[in-house]
Amino acid sequence: MRKIEETMKKRLSEEEIKQLYLRCKTPAHVIGHCRAVANTAVKIGEALNQKGFHFDLALLKSAGLAHDMARVQEDHGGVAADILEKMGYQDEADIIRGHMTYTLVKTADKLTECDLVCLADRLVIEDHYVGLDKRFDYILHKNEHRALASEHILTAKAQTRKLMDDMEAILGRSIDSLFTEA
Repeated sequence: MRKIEETMKKRLSEEEIKQLYLRCKTPAHVIGHCRAVANTAVKIGEALNQKGFHFDLALLKSAGLAHDMARVQEDHGGVAADILEKMGYQDEADIIRGHMTYTLVKTADKLTECDLVCLADRLVIEDHYVGLDKRFDYILHKNEHRALASEHILTAKAQTRKLMDDMEAILGRSIDSLFTEA
């Protein structure tokens, strides 16, 4: 169980996020992507919290909203994390710094907020949830001429699918079904 003070930490406000997007010159389509990742991470976190987990939903939202804010720059995760650290948002910075190369945990009982944000990023194309298969098909198509990258991508997809299967067993439903409700 998390301590109460951990869940009461200050998180990025909507206004701070807007200012960060302006500061980093975040394109509109990337802002849409960040919003979709944040919403996806929060929705998965809410579902898992109903099953006894204790995810910090405000952290999921703020890290998701900020994860690609510096995408137009080289090492965008590192640039964004450095900015957030200077602002005092260490938890968000920790999630964002390595989100492009992050290896998800192997079992759902060890999930962290970082796993949920990174998972959400693997389930979203642009500004909407598409699920694992469509997202990884999209990634493979973008990297079709790099065999080594394809092997790494397929390994990441298999690991992600295994973790999602584990999460879905806990939820008693598919993750996709969370996003097809009316």
